[in-house]
Amino acid sequence: MKEMAYANTKLEVPPYANWGKMAMQKTKEKYPNADIIDYLHVGRKKGEQTSVETFRLWLKEDQKEFGVNVDIEFENETERVIKISFKEIQG
Repeated sequence: MKEMAYANTKLEVPPYANWGKMAMQKTKEKYPNADIIDYLHVGRKKGEQTSVETFRLWLKEDQKEFGVNVDIEFENETERVIKISFKEIQG
């Protein structure tokens, strides 16, 4: 039987993790009565000066389920947030 060594295994934190936390926090502020039931990192669009991280969150409020695309635009050099935008999508 082969032994597996997990003690030395480090889980790598993806580079978008902090942006994902921000997307969830800002979504919760915008939709305070909804529960976030799913989360997806869609990707990053990198420009010369700025980049945009895109996330898709699935929310449930009362009996309604819907998705929200969250775009976080930030400066590449400083990572200062320029704009956060939300777009609701239906299932």
